[in-house]
Amino acid sequence: MTQEILTPEPATQALPAFPYSSGFDRAHDTYNGISAASDGKIYYILSSDQHDVGGQMFVFDPKTEQIKFLGDLTEICGEKGLNLIAQGKSHVRFYERNGKLYFSTHVGFYELIEGMDRLPVTPPEGYGLYAGGHFLSYDLATEKFEDLAKVPGGEGVVSMTVDTERGHMYGISWPTGRFLHYDVDQNQLKTFDSVAARGEAGTPGDDFRSLCRSLFVVPETGSVYFSTAVGAIYTYNPSEGEVRKLENVDLRLDYFGKYDPTRPGSMCYNWRKIFWYAPEKVAYGVHGNSGYLFRFDPAAETIEIVDRITSLPSRKSGMFDQFSYGYLGFQLGPDQETIYYLTGGPIYIDGKRLKGEEQIAKGAAKGLENLHLVTYHIPFRHYSDHGPIFYPDGQRPTYVNSIAVGADGNVYALARIDHEGKVIQDLIKISNPFLNHQDQ
Repeated sequence: MTQEILTPEPATQALPAFPYSSGFDRAHDTYNGISAASDGKIYYILSSDQHDVGGQMFVFDPKTEQIKFLGDLTEICGEKGLNLIAQGKSHVRFYERNGKLYFSTHVGFYELIEGMDRLPVTPPEGYGLYAGGHFLSYDLATEKFEDLAKVPGGEGVVSMTVDTERGHMYGISWPTGRFLHYDVDQNQLKTFDSVAARGEAGTPGDDFRSLCRSLFVVPETGSVYFSTAVGAIYTYNPSEGEVRKLENVDLRLDYFGKYDPTRPGSMCYNWRKIFWYAPEKVAYGVHGNSGYLFRFDPAAETIEIVDRITSLPSRKSGMFDQFSYGYLGFQLGPDQETIYYLTGGPIYIDGKRLKGEEQIAKGAAKGLENLHLVTYHIPFRHYSDHGPIFYPDGQRPTYVNSIAVGADGNVYALARIDHEGKVIQDLIKISNPFLNHQDQ
């Protein structure tokens, strides 16, 4: 009886995931770093955790299923040959404006200091310190990159969004959590002091705070919003020129759980991922640890819990999933009404839930789990778990914190793959969940 309750409904079928080889055998875990563009192609970046190897950008054409290498992040940033710690990551989605994709770079090589991954202070022999993340653009027509601006102080860009109507790029620096504003048309970068203590550069138990990984813009006003580990919500409008806290709303909801914001190992009261939903003039976000979908109205300064959109087995078990920060594979689909969410699901062996570590001090999987695709249709408030996802050989995609939905409904992500006996991260395609997979 217990086994029957805790497993997916019999009608729920497994979804197939098809791995691709981009030819980058040093690819490490990527967060966000993938988007579908207006030309119908999927653009993505594979990360590197090596001090001397930069992240690599590729494009996948769904029509031909061909992959093309576009560039090395270190080279794109003009730092090739300078013997600096590489531009190892892009930690953000691509945002399209006037035929160009806008994105940013992040450090991928860390130094282990007092048991935590930190921004290096002692570079490898023969190398200089990380120079700082860059704001970049890529022209879809000419295939040319442009280096727009570099973050001062040698920090990376851990989260970013773009006001595509006005040409403003907004980000948060890592590890201290400074707010960044780059005006594309004016070619001007502004930085603001952190509102999150010392961010992820802080001391656990004191001034450490997990940083927000997702920002959104209200198109009508041009205001951008982000959260903090203590549950505060901040906003910035370029016409005002200052970062201010919302006084009438916060994210300290009982349903999200109880956290000590000074301790690493979770996003605490931050939202994990969020996007603007124009028909209702609100933002829809997900809290990473609890998996609750919520509705945030910035004008009224209110938050409403909508549903728990974890996988069906997670909903039934009542337990948090295994990835300590929650999941970044959360976005609106091509119909502009359906949320697509790649999330975790517990594994059961002989009717018992496979458990992981109780606590870890970084964003990582605490144990093995299944990957599920959940969709949520906003107008009808309809939740669907389309089942666990497996490769053709029966193995599970793991460390999935990215998503892009093609125009044909196929879902793309970056996941760990066993490639010729070596586990790397690469592109996978998950078949359109609304088609009959038995006919494919």
